[in-house]
Amino acid sequence: MVARLTLVGVTTIRQEIKKSRFIAVAGPVAGEAAARNFIAAQSDPAANHNCWAWRFGQNYRFNDDGEPSGTAGKPILAAIDGQGLDGVVVVVTRWFGGVLLGSGGLIRAYGGSAAQCLREAEKLPLIETISAAITCGFGDLALVGARLGALPGVTIGDQAFTDAGAVLSVSVPKAEADDIARLVTDLTSGRAVIDWNA
Repeated sequence: MVARLTLVGVTTIRQEIKKSRFIAVAGPVAGEAAARNFIAAQSDPAANHNCWAWRFGQNYRFNDDGEPSGTAGKPILAAIDGQGLDGVVVVVTRWFGGVLLGSGGLIRAYGGSAAQCLREAEKLPLIETISAAITCGFGDLALVGARLGALPGVTIGDQAFTDAGAVLSVSVPKAEADDIARLVTDLTSGRAVIDWNA
């Protein structure tokens, strides 16, 4: 399986192509609503075109915003997919400079601006996680919490206390779930109960 990447933060590039000004802004998003908010925040109503694309898992959208069909949004999406990115939105804004670029020129300008912006962005791998509820007694709670908290990629959410101990809500990298279950079992001599949320 090919590792997917996402962006760490927002990246912007500016360039001029045949007197038209282009600004590409890329950022990480957690879903369609976040992508729409990002697009609204980055679009400039004074510009001639605010073209965009986003991908989140199997979901994606793109928009040419008045440019000829297939010359802006689709090349931006191709730049996202070409770099193996997920959970990403890109907005490319154009101020027309008086020189027509033609379909090929538009595809190269929008796709190239998006690709350059994404190349310059800091990336991090997307790691598939699985969540679990770990029930353990008071005697094991501190040790389990400390050991899990020290593992990379493991996050401990809520702790719900019971009469005998607590239930920890955790999220762990899916590929390491079996090793983490073994660790918790070993730490508690089998006293802890792990319920995986598939």
